[in-house]
Amino acid sequence: MSSHPDDNQGPPKSGIKAGDVVEYLHTHPDFLLNNPEVLAIITPPTHHTEGNVLDLQMFMLQQLQKEVRKLSGNWTELIATSRSNMATQTQIHSAVLAMLRSETEAELVHKICFDFTDILNVDAVALCAEEDAILQDDGDQSPVRRLKLGSVDALMGPGREILLRSKADQLDEVFGPAAPLVRSDALIRLSFLDQKGRGVLALGARESEKFHPGQGTELMGFLARAVEICIGRWTAKE
Repeated sequence: MSSHPDDNQGPPKSGIKAGDVVEYLHTHPDFLLNNPEVLAIITPPTHHTEGNVLDLQMFMLQQLQKEVRKLSGNWTELIATSRSNMATQTQIHSAVLAMLRSETEAELVHKICFDFTDILNVDAVALCAEEDAILQDDGDQSPVRRLKLGSVDALMGPGREILLRSKADQLDEVFGPAAPLVRSDALIRLSFLDQKGRGVLALGARESEKFHPGQGTELMGFLARAVEICIGRWTAKE
């Protein structure tokens, strides 16, 4: 079976002469319609007019070039955002699976406080709970950071589920010794035992724009619910 070259493909890249391009365009008059991105890189001819006559054709071509460049930039940004979202989704799934594999409450808390740092690619993770929350507690050895009653609302604001800060104030009561490292953070509200106990899952980063107010929060909310359910499995047995 014989094959025919795709009409949308340009002339061979090697040994191309001006005459070859002209001949190809004569043969394929719809080439620029099918390949509008080319308009963004070609140099339009200078068209001199007399008096105050406005060359609308030149103006339209320049506007089209700007639009093509803008769309190209938007497409590149969309691809980058999609890849970032996919990477974040993979991290969240890995974190949830790690929690589900925990065989004790102590192991679960250890994974949240220590393993989440690598899994979620952040620089600090803190699991905080107000004093009335029923949670595994080994006294001074516990990685859970205890907060005074009302601290969660004071930190995040009443009713706010997720607080993202691109330039975070230092929160020693939340991040402890890691607090000076944190430049941006995500504070995610936790509710233990049917809303009777409150807590915070805090993620911190050295990078000041790692977390920012315009960021999507759906995956963070999903992670918070998973943390609550996993912790609830153990506290219900106590």
